[in-house]
Amino acid sequence: MSETTGTGLPGSPTALFDHALRLHRSAPGEPLPRDGEPCPDGESHHRQGGPEAPEDRRSADKDVARILDTHFATASALPGELANAFHDVYIPIQPNEHITAAAERADRERCRRTGRWLVRHGTDRCSVTVGLALVAAVGTADDIPLIQTIGLLSHHFGPLAAHAFETRPGGAEALLWLAERVTGWGRVYVVEALCRLDDPAARPWLLRRACDGDALNGYFAGEVAMVARLHEALADLDSDSELVDHTGRLLHLMSGCGGMGITLAHYPHAGVVLEAHAHHVGSLGPTVERYFTVAALAQHLTTESLDDAGCTAAQREALRTTYLEVLDREEWTRTARAGFAAGDNRMRWLADHRAPRLRLRAFSQDEPK
Repeated sequence: MSETTGTGLPGSPTALFDHALRLHRSAPGEPLPRDGEPCPDGESHHRQGGPEAPEDRRSADKDVARILDTHFATASALPGELANAFHDVYIPIQPNEHITAAAERADRERCRRTGRWLVRHGTDRCSVTVGLALVAAVGTADDIPLIQTIGLLSHHFGPLAAHAFETRPGGAEALLWLAERVTGWGRVYVVEALCRLDDPAARPWLLRRACDGDALNGYFAGEVAMVARLHEALADLDSDSELVDHTGRLLHLMSGCGGMGITLAHYPHAGVVLEAHAHHVGSLGPTVERYFTVAALAQHLTTESLDDAGCTAAQREALRTTYLEVLDREEWTRTARAGFAAGDNRMRWLADHRAPRLRLRAFSQDEPK
């Protein structure tokens, strides 16, 4: 990571980069707490508001491009003169052709220096976003630590950071570093970029760690299963409990992600992957997460058809029976009841919404919970 430090003079605004770097250093291997919120510019930015997105999104950033063209047309203009130049124009957080074109019209080295300065010293997300777009357009491998650091504030800067790595050599490694340290929407942006990149080096991570349990994982769970070729990795389930658990997470997410991503009903390998998971999860010791995943899948198999995925009604019933046999084992029942007694929300949700239909021992009215 970049070793550039500093938080500005006492009483001066804090650079967003410094804010991200400070939080990152407190827990280098973890996502920033609350995605780094509140950011130093949060109060002033929300108070001032900003221009609304244009109806024609293709025209977005034309005003930004004009400001950049004017700036770069003056040879003596310094990067700092752009620090407060973008408050009154709409700036989308996604990659934009107009800023990229402005970057390519300018002298590349000067554009690169300007982008770096705005990312490193900008105290407002407007200027930092523009700087990151410039670095994404004309940056070099030397900019990877800079992009990774600001990308940790992933809800806002994740799309451009992911785009910057997706479009240059060695991007998979940089994306994997960031993927381990972002959550929520930031994880969606980064994992989707990894899927588009389809680098074989990323497949082991995608198979075991892409989904962190957030509901937003539903946007990419099916794509991860396809790109990482989950159906080809089933032989590894014998000796890889992490892969078993993540496979269950992928299947569970696909069972309820209609309108977000690829569902189980449209996953062409649903039958074979469910069969492998049902066989292997029962050989592992019970945990609350495993119980919840298996129960959720059993419920899905009870109520939904997988005919479009090539899983017949007979296969679906056999899978359901296998899952229910696992759930009714004494040690699994004790684990579920302990989770319920401890107030685990997943177990309480099962008890309220799913267990009555599945008639699970763990939540039977005839036995103590």
